[in-house]
Amino acid sequence: MTRPSFVERQLSRFESSRLSVRSAVNVIVVATFAVVVIGGALIRVLDGDEYSSIWEGMWWALQTVTTVGYGDVVPQEPLGRLVAAFVMLEGVAFLAIATAAITSAFVSRAGREWEAARDAADERRTADTQAVHGRIDELHARLDRIEALLSGQPAPKQDS
Repeated sequence: MTRPSFVERQLSRFESSRLSVRSAVNVIVVATFAVVVIGGALIRVLDGDEYSSIWEGMWWALQTVTTVGYGDVVPQEPLGRLVAAFVMLEGVAFLAIATAAITSAFVSRAGREWEAARDAADERRTADTQAVHGRIDELHARLDRIEALLSGQPAPKQDS
């Protein structure tokens, strides 16, 4: 049996780990980095007249994936435009997923704080209810003693 590759090990680790904002951000960052590098290399190969070096292609891909897109250099070849469309879509997805991950973290934190506040309020209500029940029991015992005194019977013994 062959040893799993680095990518296979990382994918296996990701699949077995619990989903979290941090793991989502890691996937987004790695995917975006890969799109910038691969997109930059592809645009250089497919539209070499516009992109004189792989670094210029990666700079274009970085501009495009971050949705800045200066427009100073644009793909002219149809395959280059196809690469550009993919890089643009990944950039929009990157922003949407990053926004969702941040929002999810805020909502999760607010939910935990709300549950903690609700639990504390429940504990206070329980303590207050027990105190009221204790006071009612005391009043009941006093009323029993008063009734006994008024009827001329010996007062019932008081519980300690």
